[in-house]
Amino acid sequence: MKHEIIIAGFGGQGVLSMGKILAYAGLLDGKEVTWMPAYGPEQRGGTANVTVILSDEQISSPVLDSYDVAVILNQQSLDKFESRVKPGGLLIYDPYGIHRKPERTDIRIAEVNATEAAIETGNTKTYNMLLLGALLKLVPMVPIEAVIRGLEKTLPERHHNLIPLNRDAIMRGEQLVK
Repeated sequence: MKHEIIIAGFGGQGVLSMGKILAYAGLLDGKEVTWMPAYGPEQRGGTANVTVILSDEQISSPVLDSYDVAVILNQQSLDKFESRVKPGGLLIYDPYGIHRKPERTDIRIAEVNATEAAIETGNTKTYNMLLLGALLKLVPMVPIEAVIRGLEKTLPERHHNLIPLNRDAIMRGEQLVK
């Protein structure tokens, strides 16, 4: 089993932390893992993406030209990465701020209304966990328990009180998948 994933959007959407939590979950589940972030100098509003590879076997390189899964959070990322999803792969996107929907017919496409769900719950900071839940429902590459342990590793201890909120968001994200 090998999953080559790109998560892409604007800085401030939780792109890098979603990738980091997924990578930690893979490590805790005994997988080989790479995590390679890419972002501009802006802290918020600039483009950001992260490549995560989870594998049962050794990973030869963290650099990829194409992906099994793309999680897309803005139009610029859709324009850049839609063509780089492997045939038969999966593209997950949040339609908020997307002006041109994905057009490929040789990949699976999942629309996940995470922005709407985050607003409904009253906590927009759970946006990335909603998407992570949707991803794991569509491609169960690591168990939710490993993701929760990954949250414990990545969140500073002073924010561990938010872990139940994030767990709920992951579970809600699984329900957003059509």
